[in-house]
Amino acid sequence: MSRLATIDLGAISRNVETLRAASGRITSMAVVKADGYGHGAVPSARAALEGGADWLGVATIEEALELREAGIEAPILAWLHETDATFPLAVLRDIDLGVSSLVQLEAIASLTPAVGIHLKVDTGLGRSGATPEDWPALVAAAAAHERAGRVRVRGVWSHLSNAGEEADLEQVARFAAALDVVAASGVEPELVHLAATAASLRLPEARFTMVRFGIGCYGLSPFGDATSHDLGLTPAMTLSTTVASTKRVPPGQGVSYGFRYRTAGETTLALVPLGYADGVPRSASGRGPVSINGVTYRVAGTIAMDQFVIDVGDDAVATGDRVTLFGDPATGVPSADEWALAAGTINYEIVTRIGQRVRREYV
Repeated sequence: MSRLATIDLGAISRNVETLRAASGRITSMAVVKADGYGHGAVPSARAALEGGADWLGVATIEEALELREAGIEAPILAWLHETDATFPLAVLRDIDLGVSSLVQLEAIASLTPAVGIHLKVDTGLGRSGATPEDWPALVAAAAAHERAGRVRVRGVWSHLSNAGEEADLEQVARFAAALDVVAASGVEPELVHLAATAASLRLPEARFTMVRFGIGCYGLSPFGDATSHDLGLTPAMTLSTTVASTKRVPPGQGVSYGFRYRTAGETTLALVPLGYADGVPRSASGRGPVSINGVTYRVAGTIAMDQFVIDVGDDAVATGDRVTLFGDPATGVPSADEWALAAGTINYEIVTRIGQRVRREYV
């Protein structure tokens, strides 16, 4: 029995190169937060750098420290900080820090040596970042600290909402206004970044001097109207296991909790040893696709914590046969997008939620 996520590192490298070419080969950041969107942060980071990424992006300082401990020396930005953030360790390990408030700025500016900071303005997403009202004071304080040698204002940035072109262009305009405040302060950041994968591909106005590649690094599309193949990307993760057991059952056999599924006739049930404890979404019960011996089946009944069932009819499916939940659809298996549709979610969540009980294998 083998719960296995096979990660194609070559695909990650090629995906980064494809994204770089599509966005004009400007400075790029590969985002490897959340354990590389479930693919493994350190191997994914190395593969992305091999593909030409200039920077790495993570949410937390702890994620950045993991990369440093692995010997990765590329520039790293960490941006999501709690009140007990380990700023001193970040400074010692040369990790750039996102700054969204005066409180964060003052805590960082009190440390030595001076660290690179990326000032974040909230352009409308309503999450982190200084509001337009607080932005001038944050910029002025950062400029003063930079003149005193306490910080290096290396970047200015924000996040788009991906709520449609009109909304994104409104955010671009707000970001441009925020940059005017920065210019008036005398600060000259080398990195100005707003676009992630979606905007880097479809919104040239948002590219500025750096783009951030997130889901695209892993070969998945951020769009509902374009597949990975359409974008020239290759999904890097294949999730598979083996059939744990099979049994012949009569018509009317109830399957899994709640008997949401009953067999229509005499049939064979195959037990698949993956469940919601492994990140397989329970909400895809009765709908999630799998491939066995080149044939696609749907989950029969409820996905349980450790397992689910497939009704394979009279097909010759045996214990030990490989079961692929998702991978590169070009190889004839289901995609993470199909699982996202079955679960009522997005492909980001499908790959990121795959748990540690699933072994990662890198090829």
